[in-house]
Amino acid sequence: IEPGVSTAAKYEKRGEEENRGYNILSCIGNEARVVSGDAKGARGVVTGHHGGIEHVLVDFDDETLDKLCIDDKILIRSYGQGLRLPDYPDVKLFNVDPGLLELMEPGEAGGRLQVKVAAVVPAVLMGSGIGSADAASGDYDITTTDKAEIARLGLDKLRFGDIVALADCDNLYGRSYRRGAVSVGVVVHSDCLLAGHGPGVATVMTCASPVIEPVLDDGANIGKYLGIGRYR
Repeated sequence: IEPGVSTAAKYEKRGEEENRGYNILSCIGNEARVVSGDAKGARGVVTGHHGGIEHVLVDFDDETLDKLCIDDKILIRSYGQGLRLPDYPDVKLFNVDPGLLELMEPGEAGGRLQVKVAAVVPAVLMGSGIGSADAASGDYDITTTDKAEIARLGLDKLRFGDIVALADCDNLYGRSYRRGAVSVGVVVHSDCLLAGHGPGVATVMTCASPVIEPVLDDGANIGKYLGIGRYR
């Protein structure tokens, strides 16, 4: 399940350049505005990308959802790709609006960047999406076949919009395993019954060394930070 509104630049050619650019440039937290149809003028927020189907996901309030129709056009104020942290040159940022990053309130201790997360996911559980050429679009999935392990780690309680840390996951030049690496992402879509699939995580931050320090916080959720979804 994709929460909110699923969008693409061209549905019949989702793998081609126009939709690829639309996905790469749209960042989580960017403003979206409806520019046609009965909902024209309504504003929402980008909440993530879904790889494979190549959708950009957007949250709107219920009144807007009631007015939207297929083929309505949505303009996204893309802002965020290329964002850097001068004090942490080894940390690479993807897909995150600077305003959302500020709301996440990253901290600093002992030379490490502290980031609040709702859960920590071990690399062994990461599945579909591994090997993607880059992390600037799409997502990759937390596999959920082993229900006992998922429950032990508290991952059965994950919600749309939760910010999670991916231990030993290097997303710098695509999605891969590297001991000591840490990536941070947002849960963008729901669980799946297919083997190797599960809740999708869109990357917002990665480092090949353990410079990023996850700090567990149940309130680490973009819905709460942005006042969208059930937090509206």
